[in-house]
Amino acid sequence: MTQELHIVGGGMAGSEAAWQAANMGVQVVLHEMRPKVKTFAHQTGNLGEMVCSNSFRSDDSEQNAVGLLHWEMVQADGLIMRTAHEHRLPAGGALAVDREAFAEKITATLTAHPNVRISHEEVVDLPDDGHWIFATGPLTSAGLGEAIQKETGADRLAFFDAIAPIVYAESIDMSVAWRQSRYDKGETEAEQKAYINCPMDRDQYEAFIDALLAADKTEFHEGETAGYFDGCLPIEVMAERGRETLRHGPMKPVGLTNPHNPEQKAYAVVQLRRDNALGTLYNIVGFQTKMKYGAQAYVFKMIPGLHEASFARLGGIHRNTFLNSPTLLDNQMRLRSKPNIRFAGQVTGVEGYVESSAMGLLAGRMAASEILGRDLPEVPQDTAHGALIHHITGGAEAKTFQPMNVNFGLFRPLDGMRGGRRGRRDRYKGYTDRAKEAWSQWLTLQGLDEAAAE
Repeated sequence: MTQELHIVGGGMAGSEAAWQAANMGVQVVLHEMRPKVKTFAHQTGNLGEMVCSNSFRSDDSEQNAVGLLHWEMVQADGLIMRTAHEHRLPAGGALAVDREAFAEKITATLTAHPNVRISHEEVVDLPDDGHWIFATGPLTSAGLGEAIQKETGADRLAFFDAIAPIVYAESIDMSVAWRQSRYDKGETEAEQKAYINCPMDRDQYEAFIDALLAADKTEFHEGETAGYFDGCLPIEVMAERGRETLRHGPMKPVGLTNPHNPEQKAYAVVQLRRDNALGTLYNIVGFQTKMKYGAQAYVFKMIPGLHEASFARLGGIHRNTFLNSPTLLDNQMRLRSKPNIRFAGQVTGVEGYVESSAMGLLAGRMAASEILGRDLPEVPQDTAHGALIHHITGGAEAKTFQPMNVNFGLFRPLDGMRGGRRGRRDRYKGYTDRAKEAWSQWLTLQGLDEAAAE
């Protein structure tokens, strides 16, 4: 049996898994079918390409669960987080990146690693031997999807995911729009003005909702009955749930003051976030959509400040696939029926770039430890990584399993903490303090183990 580790999928999870395993001294073959085989959502053949948003969400490691996950990955020398910080863009309290520069750096780093070899041949089978990690993400190819379905003996679970449009900055009318982060959040002026805001009065908002509901939308093929992931709903679906839904979601007007008309409070605000280092591209925040291209151009140009907008990319919708991991994977992320195979990333039922990367980090370390004959300490459940892996490999209810972002609801309760608004801040700080201590100890144990092995 070969001692190489084969990783299928060069997205966030696969790239992170390759980095972690290669740094432990394992020879890695990273299989990425792009650009030879294209997907609906990807534009390049680069590793780590971001296809939906360019944001890794909050970077606050004391009051936010995803920020804690950032911190844990940085401490573990995570490639994704390190590269994200190198290519970050002003985005208030969020960690947003120049997506092209980010992917190019991930690709260059792994290509240059002496323990990594990259193959662009498509993998469509589940091998019976060798060491494998499948991190093919939500856009698993049809051939491989069929092989997974055949092996698991169950229908693939699926949900539909959507992509937001990207606008050329020069086409935004700044005599109408203005730059400001919500509540002026950020330590620098660039952070405090990281977003472009387009205000709507009530009549404009109502007309926008009418057009949104009436627009031509992409219809699903016969037999496609999957639902949506609540964290990435198309704006039309949100609007269908109630006319005020968007105004209390991505279009909420709070924390913003229009310098063109400071005395008048906007009824709703559309925000755009910088998408590249040059500041030439902006994505419309929270505006994932399934509208057809012609309808998108018409409806989005109704937004004040975007009446002459030029789009670098329009939105779209695609089908995502994921495993029923609580029934199919063990606590080492191995497929129970084929323990030589691990799964990582979104295909395991975590949602988001950060969560996918984190599962890649764990899968890479687990597989490398197995190949090297080392015992990997159990991932502490009180860490963000531990809370996620516990959820997907046994903590979640299998009958209702759905993709999950990291959140403090996945964490074990703290002793002596009560609820309430003030208590919540104390509780979140308690979660993060406990997690950081446990994660640091886990990494230290691995360092000692690796030193002893050498």
